[in-house]
Amino acid sequence: MRKPSGRQYINYTFYKFLPQWYEIKKKEKSALLRKIERILNKYEKKITLNFYSTYGVRPETDFMFWRVSERLEDFEDMTSELMASGLGAFVQNKYSFLSMTKHSQYVSKNKKIEQEGTRIKISPKKRKYLIVYPFIKKVEWYLSSKKKRQDMMTEHIATGHKYPSVSINTSYSFGIDDQEQMVSFETDFPEDFLDLVEEMRSQKARAFTEKDTPIITCIRKNLKDLTRLFY
Repeated sequence: MRKPSGRQYINYTFYKFLPQWYEIKKKEKSALLRKIERILNKYEKKITLNFYSTYGVRPETDFMFWRVSERLEDFEDMTSELMASGLGAFVQNKYSFLSMTKHSQYVSKNKKIEQEGTRIKISPKKRKYLIVYPFIKKVEWYLSSKKKRQDMMTEHIATGHKYPSVSINTSYSFGIDDQEQMVSFETDFPEDFLDLVEEMRSQKARAFTEKDTPIITCIRKNLKDLTRLFY
């Protein structure tokens, strides 16, 4: 029997409240939110689960769950329970990005660098903001020599280390979702991330980017604060 790999599934799932949500009575809304809280509390004990608001930041989404588990079925079970609770009548799932952890072939070449690419377990830093986006490289990237790709990524990695207030979580989607990678950045200082991205825009690796949108900035919340937003 094959042993578990220890690698994790990552899911960033974004929801938007439908107009009907704002029309229901406060008593009904409170009862539903209490039911939702019980379900989310249950899954906080089973998987790595973080809550974020995009309320007022993105027009197409209101909140996001960042979920991490070694079982893909945990995401299925949690979503099923949430939708069956009554929430399903009032929300639309706008985005759901799936990926997995794996060792980075580029970070492993940098012996002095101990960072996210050397691990297969995601450990969220729980910083105030999370910026997340899907990423696809051009075919020309994969057809380039390994040395050329390594040189460009070494420059990329070194730039990232100039901004210690920004932590990156890279995961991989080859064959399991539309994008090739999911990239998320945790920080308490969005201005540092802005400066980091601006600096990377002029690097050689940028020419090989096919797509890196939508870029979604999220505000971390505990469960109580998140549900309080939607009363």
